Amino acid sequence: MVTAKNLKLTVLFTFSVVLLLWIASMFASPSIRLSASEMPDPAAKVDSYLDDRYVGSETCKACHEDQFNAVAKTTHGKLGDLPGWKGKVVGCESCHGPGKEHVEGGGDKTKIKVFAGMDSKAVSESCLACHSGKEAHNNFRRGDHWRNNIGCTDCHSAHGPSYGPQRPGSMTLIGEAAEQRPSLANRAMLKNSEPQLCIGCHSETKAQFSKPFHHKVLEGTMTCSDCHNPHGGFESKQARLALGSDQACVRCHTQMQGPFVFEHAALKIEGCATCHSPHGSNNPKLLKRSSVRQLCLECHTNIENVELDPNIPTGPHTQTSIRTQNCTVCHSQIHGSNSNKDFFR
Repeated sequence: MVTAKNLKLTVLFTFSVVLLLWIASMFASPSIRLSASEMPDPAAKVDSYLDDRYVGSETCKACHEDQFNAVAKTTHGKLGDLPGWKGKVVGCESCHGPGKEHVEGGGDKTKIKVFAGMDSKAVSESCLACHSGKEAHNNFRRGDHWRNNIGCTDCHSAHGPSYGPQRPGSMTLIGEAAEQRPSLANRAMLKNSEPQLCIGCHSETKAQFSKPFHHKVLEGTMTCSDCHNPHGGFESKQARLALGSDQACVRCHTQMQGPFVFEHAALKIEGCATCHSPHGSNNPKLLKRSSVRQLCLECHTNIENVELDPNIPTGPHTQTSIRTQNCTVCHSQIHGSNSNKDFFR
């Protein structure tokens, strides 16, 4: 006898089998698979998929000697010396494609991949063919740069930078050599030092870093990518870690991390930026307001005796006393406490 329970289990089993078969057919369908011609692997074996269409970087050097010499000093130019790249396409043709037709055509640019005339997304796809599989680049296609048509070569130079490393002259004063952390100006084959590249588009942050209290980015102590992942991410403003936007803050400010027995709701729910301006501020500790009490009273509007009233006895929160005007005199553990719900010491 078929019971309602057995019928329900049968229907559920049948639906599960149909769903699994549909998923399997999607992955097995030839229409969604890319062939080698559609998406060539630049790291493919030379003896298998590659043939005499590839002429080698030495042939390219005959006409493009300056570019060849520049690339030879970079990581791209040294891939052939790595054991993992033996027998694979390296050098100029790993990015620009096979060069035989280009050479036989007397340098015909239509016979080879020229990045200068390509869309930024197409350029990025070429780079991601090798630079993928790591946390730093995996989310590039969902990042703000991708959506705004900022490609890899807008920040990086595949042929390497045209200058050597420099040294900052001061940790506090911005001098001629302070091209925003010049000691790492050629890091990751960037066209310029990292903060200079970021400020070139995000011009509003330069003014913030010039305020009296700011993170030491222009001085070279840290860079934008210490907090943000330029290659995309899940967090707001492409914050570096996928564990919450404040994780970029507590990497350095570890004493604020917790967990605490008594959490400050503003910090727990809205984060550090509720009270602090992350790039720079006119106020100490990068606070958004010049007065600590003003910052607190924006949320804590129900405090008794905040303003002086002759009909109300003065209490601990009266604003006539300089001592009680500063909330953190008493509530010193404002980021969280393990001993007191009112964040007393």
